[in-house]
Amino acid sequence: MSTTATLDPRHATLASSFGERLKADPAYQAFTLLRIAFTVAPILFGLDKFFDVMVDWEQYLAPWINDIVPGSASTAMHLVGVIEIVAGIVVALKPRYGAYLVAAWLGGIIVNLLTYSGYYDIALRDFGLMLGALTLARLASVYDPPGTEVRF
Repeated sequence: MSTTATLDPRHATLASSFGERLKADPAYQAFTLLRIAFTVAPILFGLDKFFDVMVDWEQYLAPWINDIVPGSASTAMHLVGVIEIVAGIVVALKPRYGAYLVAAWLGGIIVNLLTYSGYYDIALRDFGLMLGALTLARLASVYDPPGTEVRF
C-alpha cells in the first residue's frame, strides 16, 4: 500500500504556491523543466544566429532553401533567429501554444536537415527535441489551460 499522495492538477487551487506545487507534483516539475528549456534554448539559439558564437549556422541551410528565400544565407539565418526568439518568448508567456510553435519549427528544421546530406545526426537530435516540445504542449493542456492569465 502506497503512502504517497498524488495531486490531481484539475483540482489544484490558485492558493497553492508555485513552490508547494513544484515540490508535490512530479508532472508539474516536468512541465516546469520543459517550459524553462523551451524558453531558454530557442532564445539563445535565435540570438546566436546574429553572432555565430556557437557555430556558423549558415552551413546547416540546405541549398534548395537558400535558393527560395530572398537575400543571402546570412539574411535567412537572421530571420530564423527572430522566429526562434519569438517562439521562446511565446513558450514563456503561453506554453500551451508556444510549445506547438516550437514543435512545428523543429519539424521544419528536421526537413531542412534531412534534405541536406551529412546532418542526419542533428536531424535525429532535433526529432528528440520536437518530441520534448510536444510533451510540453500536452502537459500545458493541464497546467496552462485556455483562458487563464499568463503565469510563471
